[in-house]
Amino acid sequence: MTLSAAISPSRAATTPARLPGFALFAGLLAMAGLPIYIHAPKFYVDAYGVGLGALGGVLFALRLIDFVQDPALGLLASATRTRRGLAVALATGLMAAGMLGLFAVAPPVAPLVWFALTLVVLFSAFSFLTISFYAQGVVTAERLGPGGHIRLAAWRETGALIGVCIAAAAPTGLALVSAAPFALFAAGFAAMAFAAALAMRAEWGGGAALAPVRISAVLGDATARRLLLIAFVNAAPVAVTSTLFLFFVEVRLESPGWEGPLLLLFFLAAAVSAPGWARLADGIGARRALLAGMTLAIVTFAFALTLGPGDLAAFALICIASGAALGADMTLLAAIFARRMARVAPDAGQAFGLWAFVSKATLAVAAVTVLPLLDAAGLAPGTPAPEAALWMLTILYAGLPCVLKLVALALLARSDIEES
Repeated sequence: MTLSAAISPSRAATTPARLPGFALFAGLLAMAGLPIYIHAPKFYVDAYGVGLGALGGVLFALRLIDFVQDPALGLLASATRTRRGLAVALATGLMAAGMLGLFAVAPPVAPLVWFALTLVVLFSAFSFLTISFYAQGVVTAERLGPGGHIRLAAWRETGALIGVCIAAAAPTGLALVSAAPFALFAAGFAAMAFAAALAMRAEWGGGAALAPVRISAVLGDATARRLLLIAFVNAAPVAVTSTLFLFFVEVRLESPGWEGPLLLLFFLAAAVSAPGWARLADGIGARRALLAGMTLAIVTFAFALTLGPGDLAAFALICIASGAALGADMTLLAAIFARRMARVAPDAGQAFGLWAFVSKATLAVAAVTVLPLLDAAGLAPGTPAPEAALWMLTILYAGLPCVLKLVALALLARSDIEES
């Protein structure tokens, strides 16, 4: 089966897997992941005057909790495998409640404390759902036969990218019809959580009963270790740019009001490109296709270093190119990891506990690094940015990701992951 045939809708309709349900649930999870790192810090800065350094410290502390929590949630996902539908339903409700508390409820305590408490609920439920969802994907992809992992990944990651598009653009769009766009966004998220849970209700479980796989078994596999390292380094540039995107558009480009449309353009380019990357992987192999995507990202970040006030058209092109590069990362790297886990850890709860931790750790490291640096350089809400802050913002937004992506490309180029 070719990858291009594998992602065609007509073919998907003949399989036992409800792949559109995977796309919808992936979209829900995506709305609760990366967009929260984009919107929540700036929302709490603008609405409650919380400092950037304090917010970065809270986000980093939450990721320290993940260091212990995500592997434990992997164990829980494995232990509740026979009752996964019920466990997922409960976690979905908690995630919706956390989103409502974060954006739709006025903080009953100090805003920074409320920010931390609601994110603990939101991200804990998000982590458990992500682990369970990707572990279930291993079972489902194996039922699809040859090419099943890339095929499922094309549906799943396209759905995730569409979800990110919605979350990225929703606050700006909702601001046109509501004085409280983030509260309305949170309510819409809760409604989508209910719909996604219904769409996936018949898909949880399946496959033979499996003994839980320990973390040591996953980390004992050299290929799995390389993939986790590549995933961490490769995701770091996106974490940095996502954390700084709103500040870069508003402060460096001096284009307030364009954040939403540009974010939408970025994630829409990623969603549109995902099937194309799957087809390219079918022709030249997943590893080579991923290397091409990394190269595109490096070139894009290098051009972003040259931007200044008013360069909206150029930045829009950069959003399209960097979005397309993100489509390669999301579609191919997760599929390669899932394919490997099908061999070494069929009960993939623990494995995807590690994967979830790696993905979120990059966002935490970015937040605790770049936000305090901008704070120290003099970037503050409501005041003109000094030249040192503008310089720091440009280096962090474009220069640092370029270096990190070069490291990730070198790691992948020196590996033989695809053939293992």
